[in-house]
Amino acid sequence: MSRPVVYVARKIPENGLRLIGEQAEIRLHSGALPPTRDELLMGVRGCHGILSLLSDRIDAEVMDAAGPDLKAISNFAVGFNNIDVAEAGRRGIAVGNTPEVLTDATADIAVALLLAVARRLPEGWQAVQQLQWKTWEPLGWIGIELAGKTLGIVGLGRIGTAVAQRLHGGWGMKVLYTSRYPRPEFDLQFGAERVELEHLLQNSDFVSLHVPLSAATHHLIGDAELKQMRHTAIIINTARGEILDQVALFDALHSNRLWGAGLDVCDPEPLPANSPLRSLANCLIVPHIGSATITARHAMAERCAHNLIAGIQGKPLPYAVNTAPL
Repeated sequence: MSRPVVYVARKIPENGLRLIGEQAEIRLHSGALPPTRDELLMGVRGCHGILSLLSDRIDAEVMDAAGPDLKAISNFAVGFNNIDVAEAGRRGIAVGNTPEVLTDATADIAVALLLAVARRLPEGWQAVQQLQWKTWEPLGWIGIELAGKTLGIVGLGRIGTAVAQRLHGGWGMKVLYTSRYPRPEFDLQFGAERVELEHLLQNSDFVSLHVPLSAATHHLIGDAELKQMRHTAIIINTARGEILDQVALFDALHSNRLWGAGLDVCDPEPLPANSPLRSLANCLIVPHIGSATITARHAMAERCAHNLIAGIQGKPLPYAVNTAPL
């Protein structure tokens, strides 16, 4: 009996590929860049499972191309806005993701970005590299201290909570947050306060974004919201690029209405070469590396593999996005 075939849209850590290879034939897109649309449509033909990344749009066209044997789509990410989950559910196709394994890694990146922007580390590093550092300068590269400031967490999920734990515990920050539901245990532990977005923006020294991307959160932070923030404030985005209006962000940073920004995510990715954000010294951009630790990526690969294997075997996915046809 022939083994099931799965399409893997990019090379993932070896531990995940090994697990999949024990149960199925792997059709791997091994290029450094995501598959083109045509490559994706061709690659999934006749497959029983698809392992996708956020850069791969998995919609009805892809499901049609795969054919009637497609049983599972396993996303190598916590988010799954690249997948038409409702369409998959209508077809009885299971969808899975990789939750709970990149919380610490992403929270660390959010804190790292905040520290780097607040203390102007990229500018200092560039001065050293460009031989502009001549002496100790009393007015050179002056930044903002973190101790005792107010932190605003937009979306207090796992990652937002981990960021708050780090910054409250390490720097004694007061915590404001938005959340769909009250978090009395969090309030008690951290002396935190659940507030409306407007209040958070107006009263925070640092704002960190942690909401999932949806129609309601697309450009959640735009020109009007940025104008509510303090001119000494810093905004950090490790969630999704589309949550923050980058045109409005450029205007706020360029006009010094905002101290700085740290972005691990952009819209689109990668950021175009002509993006004006690239020209700003007070905007630190890194290439979506929130989960880029050995621990997190290996755990993602393992969970992604277990989802895919369960799905092609007709079993419930251990980390399911949809548990039944929608």
